[in-house]
Amino acid sequence: MNKFAGLAFALVALVSTAQQAVAQGFQLPNMQVRSEAFEDGGIIPIRFTSHGDNVQPDFTIIGAPETAKSFAIIMHDIEVAIGGNTGDVTHWVAFNIPSATIAEGQLPAGSVNGNNIRNAPGYMGSGAPLKDRFHHYVWEFYALSANLDLPEGATRDQVMAAMQGKVVAKAAYVGRYANAQP
Repeated sequence: MNKFAGLAFALVALVSTAQQAVAQGFQLPNMQVRSEAFEDGGIIPIRFTSHGDNVQPDFTIIGAPETAKSFAIIMHDIEVAIGGNTGDVTHWVAFNIPSATIAEGQLPAGSVNGNNIRNAPGYMGSGAPLKDRFHHYVWEFYALSANLDLPEGATRDQVMAAMQGKVVAKAAYVGRYANAQP
């Protein structure tokens, strides 16, 4: 077999392998999130912000895999870089959430709150400081194969590290908010 025939054979084998991988796909679960508080990508009502009542919105997680034993939520403002670094503002960390339904203003029994940017456990509503532009707040939802062995007040970094190898699906929900206060 000459060089060109060998190269053509290798190329055909490579294309066939790539086609098989594309046909199989990543097989990611189609996990989604819904809320009655506001639409995904919509404006966050003041009730759910630190300028309002600071109430945690409701969420319903749909399509989580059967292997999900619990859920974790990380909410952050992606518009801010703290101290010239790449980190943003963590508004809420919650984990070991046993249910795909999260009521407005409360987590299901057994859930654990991690710390927000103020080093306090619990939900800290959106609080964009500027009136002339929206900040984008992202709620990341993780379906986990096991609970996390962390105490209340765990940091976002600790929760992210503890989730390694346990994430079976992920979804995001986005809200926009600009300070409407005088």
